[in-house]
Amino acid sequence: MAALSGRPPAEGSRVAVLGATGCVGRCVSAALAREGHEVLAVARRGGPAAAGHVFAGLDVAAVPPAELARLLTRHRVTTVVNVTGGWGTTEEEMRYAHITLVERLVKAVTLMDDRPRLIHVGSIHEYGPVAEPLAIGEDLEPRPATMYARTKLAGSELVLDATRAGRVDGLVLRAVNVCGPRTTRASFLGAVVDRLRAADASDPVTLRVADARRDFIDVRDLAEAVVLTVTSPATGQVVNIGRGEATAMRELVDLLVAASGLPPQAIRVEDGPIASKGGGWTLADIRLAGELLGWKPRITLAEAMRATWQTPAD
Repeated sequence: MAALSGRPPAEGSRVAVLGATGCVGRCVSAALAREGHEVLAVARRGGPAAAGHVFAGLDVAAVPPAELARLLTRHRVTTVVNVTGGWGTTEEEMRYAHITLVERLVKAVTLMDDRPRLIHVGSIHEYGPVAEPLAIGEDLEPRPATMYARTKLAGSELVLDATRAGRVDGLVLRAVNVCGPRTTRASFLGAVVDRLRAADASDPVTLRVADARRDFIDVRDLAEAVVLTVTSPATGQVVNIGRGEATAMRELVDLLVAASGLPPQAIRVEDGPIASKGGGWTLADIRLAGELLGWKPRITLAEAMRATWQTPAD
């Protein structure tokens, strides 16, 4: 991706990326580094995903806030980007990943003499299900309906409440469904990639696709939005990040199948319900992201599906 333009150089800036080895985190870290930021990659496990960055092996939800504050102070961190997340199946797992972690992060930032800016990446599902053809704007009152969405919203509100109280300088990005390089296997598209890689013309794979239309964005576009927040003066707000398009799930699967190059006889697609973290319709109103950040999505879904296929999760 080409370097962003129209902003001052980031020389001397160090950004801590929490969840740096995940699909979103490694892409955000790479985008920040291309823009001249130094990256402190924070994750429970390192490996190739953290290569090229200073790495700190840490479970943020498990350590005392003072320990995290000391780490961030020692590395002279000026901005913290939280792209951690969990796809657990129990309420305890969800609370740990989405609430406990953010509580400790916010507390850690408030303990620092020079408090870094805090960028928190949440989820479009925090708004809850909406009816077609509504475009989800930031002024929509959240009414989450799933355990995942409720705990994600609670984490976002911790950042917003602390910012309104003047304890942190925070911003929340609510991202739509993510696709592109290293899409997690826990997602629908990531699972489809695994199924397609096991397909055989003599034993066709059957893909069940929901009759739904959802907003998807390439992780590289999301990473570009995160980079822009680092130098943006916007604070205490929620900003939606998406393509601003509701795409049929069948169309996404067709694009992914086309990217795979598999023969038609190796795949059978049928309609049917699938598990989802949100509703059957999502469409983000992304005008505020353009106004505040000068951001817009650039990567087509066809290109995103090619990257999803060509660069699967590790």
